[in-house]
Amino acid sequence: MRITQGAFSFLPDLTDTQIKRQIQYCLDSGWAVNVEFTDDPHPRNTFWEMWDLPMFEVRDAAGVMIEINKCRKVRGDTHYIRLNAFDNGHGCESVRLSFIVGRPNSEPGYALTRQEGPGRTIVYTTRAYAADKPEGNRYRD
Repeated sequence: MRITQGAFSFLPDLTDTQIKRQIQYCLDSGWAVNVEFTDDPHPRNTFWEMWDLPMFEVRDAAGVMIEINKCRKVRGDTHYIRLNAFDNGHGCESVRLSFIVGRPNSEPGYALTRQEGPGRTIVYTTRAYAADKPEGNRYRD
């Protein structure tokens, strides 16, 4: 199962050249970028771990690609990696663009649990198969 989150999520994974172009667009727009990673990509999990500090002063996409590749080297086999671009032009930071730039070797997906509620209502919840294993070991065979 392929996790779909952020911009470009229903497209095939972007190549490094395409990622670099998107980063340069963000930088040219005056947005700060940062790299994050997680082994629990549930859509409601908004607290991904930050890889290093946000890059406020970087103006060349090559510098950001260096950080993405460092993160891929350390976390790439077992974690999802995403890039966020923040715009603080209105006085408060808001995410303008976010997309996945790295995926683990295996994406186990989610289980859909159906429960009957009061009044014959049906309630559905999702649970990541990855959560069956402890953090840090979720994508290792």
